[in-house]
Amino acid sequence: MDDPEIRRRRDDDLKACVEALATVYEADRYPARWPDDPAGWLTPEGLVDAWAAWDGTHVLGHVALTRTGPAMAAEAGLAPDRLASVSRLFATASARRRGVASALLSTASAAAAAAGRRPVLEVEDGGGAAVRLYENAGWRLVSSRVGDWTTADGRTALLRTYIAPAAAAR
Repeated sequence: MDDPEIRRRRDDDLKACVEALATVYEADRYPARWPDDPAGWLTPEGLVDAWAAWDGTHVLGHVALTRTGPAMAAEAGLAPDRLASVSRLFATASARRRGVASALLSTASAAAAAAGRRPVLEVEDGGGAAVRLYENAGWRLVSSRVGDWTTADGRTALLRTYIAPAAAAR
């Protein structure tokens, strides 16, 4: 199968991105709760940019880059204006083990670095595949904290904050 095309997300891509997100939610319960406005969830406050991976006419994955808030910046040990947050990263079941999530993570990280910012992100501890992705890419765990919500299986969320390798910010 050919490599997917990764391109900036456009407004008219949102419907296909929401459809892809629905398949991820069904398979993995990501996000932990289905949002009332899934297109709005994919377009969070502070959005800097977003990308989608396409295989012809189907979305295989998505990632967004947002401004970093003061709490995550404090956990990362850098000022918010020196960071960019990777968020809303997912790959559909058909895209797994094809490098789609890794390519999307690299795309967002490169965009952050081009803007002179170091990428950071937060992941729920139960997201084993995501944790492996970040750690295998050299991201460093900088903090963990108990969340204020419960996961689909009823656990209190444990949120892990990661920072990209310094090389990603060059």
